[in-house]
Amino acid sequence: MNIFPTLANDLSTDNLTTLVRTIHPSVAVTAFKVNKEFVFDNGEEAVSTAGRIEAEVSFSDNQSLNLPTQLIIKVCRPDIAPRPLYRNEVNFYTRLRQELTIEVPVCIGGMFDEETANFGLALEDMRSRGVSFPNVKSDHGVDHIKSVLKCLAKLHAFYWNSPRFKTDLHWLDSHTNGELYTFFNHPDIVPAVIKAEVANEQFKKEMIESLGQTTENLYQEMRKVQHHQSTLTPTICHGDTHIGNTYALPDGNAGLYDWQLMSRGYFMHDVSYIIITGLSVAERRQYQHELITYYLDQLQQHGVVDAPNIDQAFTEFRYAAVWCLYIGWLTTPIENYGWDITVCNHVRLTNAYRDLDSKAAVALLPEVPPYTD
Repeated sequence: MNIFPTLANDLSTDNLTTLVRTIHPSVAVTAFKVNKEFVFDNGEEAVSTAGRIEAEVSFSDNQSLNLPTQLIIKVCRPDIAPRPLYRNEVNFYTRLRQELTIEVPVCIGGMFDEETANFGLALEDMRSRGVSFPNVKSDHGVDHIKSVLKCLAKLHAFYWNSPRFKTDLHWLDSHTNGELYTFFNHPDIVPAVIKAEVANEQFKKEMIESLGQTTENLYQEMRKVQHHQSTLTPTICHGDTHIGNTYALPDGNAGLYDWQLMSRGYFMHDVSYIIITGLSVAERRQYQHELITYYLDQLQQHGVVDAPNIDQAFTEFRYAAVWCLYIGWLTTPIENYGWDITVCNHVRLTNAYRDLDSKAAVALLPEVPPYTD
């Protein structure tokens, strides 16, 4: 059993060395300094499903490896410990990160304990590279969304319909199979959280009612979309591409972090979420077709020969807006990100669902059987 500390006071050179040696077996941490700690119950906007510790570290021998010394250390929230989310992110950084050329943070160590769902993840602090972190309140513009789509197209093309899903990538969960599927579909887990959020937050309740919807109906729509997407060409999806999980380098290139919802899935899952959350309602209405076309062009440039055409892709965009609305932010308490960011995301998601007439589109998809364990 490998248990990594959940609080900064419990960090030591020994447990940090154990973490780093999961990727760099010959390296030892000789000293460290904690600069800041974020935990969920202190009201900080930077924390939701995992704790975060900002630290400076020194290594025994770093000349040849040139490891980052300014780190973000992600740790378990013991009050919730969402097993598939923690496992996913550790798996991404320790099993997939090295084979990709897209822009993502460098990871120098990651561990996950199956018995306890405890985890630790040591990532470079991207601020040392001068990045900026956009959100729904920032003036990042359409160019940043294009840069994110370019990054996603490169990711999706790399794993497009990969035969490896039957071999060395068989461990990946999907939205219709595995522990991640259970997490989002079991009535007592995420659907119960959403039901409570809507019952307790009047603005969420009225937004859902304004769509002529209920949480129960949106849940069924989401399941129909996910089963439909499971019949289409698979790839690896980031899974949680809201604008707050992206960053911009000084040269304008974009990167992605927070890979907790990574899965085998359909490309539009990622594409829809960044377009809908990354732009104002007016911008999204103006640029959504252009951006989807741009993404499809990028896919083709990376060698994908069987991508859908723009009409087919836009139909999938209409379907995918359901997950964005239902899972995307109905799950999220206001204290995670603050009032402005939370409500602005809901405004964008609600308007997209209405503008795209997603309810009518999804009604034409086949019904799916009820969830069973």
